[in-house]
Amino acid sequence: MKKNNLIKCCFFLFFINLITGCSQGHIELFRETDKFVESLFTTYESYGLQGGDHAVTTSNGLYRIMPIGRLINVRIEKVVSDEEYEKLRKALERHYRNNIRVNQVYINQGGTIMIDCRRAE
Repeated sequence: MKKNNLIKCCFFLFFINLITGCSQGHIELFRETDKFVESLFTTYESYGLQGGDHAVTTSNGLYRIMPIGRLINVRIEKVVSDEEYEKLRKALERHYRNNIRVNQVYINQGGTIMIDCRRAE
């Protein structure tokens, strides 16, 4: 009986760690993308074609964020399926749902995610 409870406890802790770890990764990603979104309305008119000079990688090495013009490119730094990019796109879309500075979050033709902060002309 005690062995069964130990297994349940270990499974529960593993599951909680898995959920918390995923959330922490997104928290840092959101913090970094938020900085770029904010800077496009306070500091920079555009990052230009050489926006890669401002690129950052999250501390866990999982995401690379690179501004290009008024777009913010988010790339997962390991080989993942299209479904993983779709999950990340949905998470970013939810995060920016009520942010008037972001027009759209989409997967581009290269397979990475773009956060569109272009101004309407």
